[in-house]
Amino acid sequence: MFFYHMRMAIKSIRRNIVLSALMVAAIGIGIGVCMTAITVFYMMSSDPIPYKSDSLYAVQLNSWEAPGPYDADRPERLPELLTYRDAKALLDSEVPTRSVATYRSGFTLNPDNPDVSPMLVMSRFTTRNFFSMFDVPFLYGAPWDEATDRSGDSIAVLNYSINEEVFGGENSVGRTVELAGREFTVVGVMDRWEPVPKFYAVFNGAFEEAEEVFMPMLLNESWERQNYGNTNCWGDTPMNGFRDFLDSECTWVEFWVELNDAEQKSRYQDWLAGYIAEQKRLGRFPIENAGAEVHDVNEWMDYNEVVSADFRVLVGLAFMFLAVCLLNTVALLLAKFSGNAARVGLRRALGASKAMIFRQNLVEVGVIGIAGSLLGLGLAWLGLQGVRSINLGHYDRLVQMDANLVLFAVAISLLSAIIAGLYPTWRICQIPPATHLKTQ
Repeated sequence: MFFYHMRMAIKSIRRNIVLSALMVAAIGIGIGVCMTAITVFYMMSSDPIPYKSDSLYAVQLNSWEAPGPYDADRPERLPELLTYRDAKALLDSEVPTRSVATYRSGFTLNPDNPDVSPMLVMSRFTTRNFFSMFDVPFLYGAPWDEATDRSGDSIAVLNYSINEEVFGGENSVGRTVELAGREFTVVGVMDRWEPVPKFYAVFNGAFEEAEEVFMPMLLNESWERQNYGNTNCWGDTPMNGFRDFLDSECTWVEFWVELNDAEQKSRYQDWLAGYIAEQKRLGRFPIENAGAEVHDVNEWMDYNEVVSADFRVLVGLAFMFLAVCLLNTVALLLAKFSGNAARVGLRRALGASKAMIFRQNLVEVGVIGIAGSLLGLGLAWLGLQGVRSINLGHYDRLVQMDANLVLFAVAISLLSAIIAGLYPTWRICQIPPATHLKTQ
């Protein structure tokens, strides 16, 4: 019976090709606009490390001591970053499975190859646990060892793209690169790794590409390179040199821990409370209710509004546009089915039931919906290419559809068409067959 309904639906579409094309266009345009917005939103809000996002936590300490709250608009919020001295102290805790301190900088890389021009590369000072905590894959070599974390040797890990550009993709482990006039030995080359969003550093552009060079954090105590991220300072500590900056109450270091269960999380929060109490005795953390907070990956992205409220409104407007397209489709279906009233009346007189007529028209609506989804996917692809072409920062990394989004587009198109067709289909089934038989 389904194939019979399908043949009848195709014949009906061919008989009213203009109206059918207009309905396909209405649904397709609505789906195209809606899927363009949904695709970008889906990529922006997706879980970047779903298999362990509930065990990775960003750490905050309320070391603020200036008059007034840290965030005047939201006084309950703590500083998002840690001071360098606090980050080093928290690295000594044995409670977490792993701890990572990290911040971004940048250097000029001077290749040995004369065919490759000097370039500015984004780099990240961090600790070796960065790579194991965030499951960074390696193409060659491995991270530096624990001894390097303590010594701060001139060691570097390159990402895939910079290794391709400087060394032609060869195994560069053991070779050297010159960064800002200093020689670094390459100990590892990362494989392709681009978490979206870049959850471990949302303040440096949550949708920017990962850094190109990684190096031990302690190295910078002697090298004295500038932090390229956010820096917030308070207090009256004199700033007569880089050492004073490291010892100051300036916050600029991102800190992450890995806590595998609720019991370990509770123990770590107790450890942080003890650390704050100790610092209070030393004259720091002057706020009476100074405390600490930990947020897992998804909480951290929500906390820092990685997906802005404006973009959520944009997605809502896209769905409203789809609703307008569906209202137009309803009107077109009413016109189309009204034109078929005489034919429906004849079929009813020959014994076709209301249920059969209803199923027949719904199958036709479904065919139109599928055709609209195919058109909508094409329009969504064009829309995403348009987003890519205007080069909105690094948002071009978000303009790609996966299988889930394609299936969602087909499903929402089919569902939208069926919803739009329910009333016109029901109405045509209510027409008394005798009314039209008298006119034949």
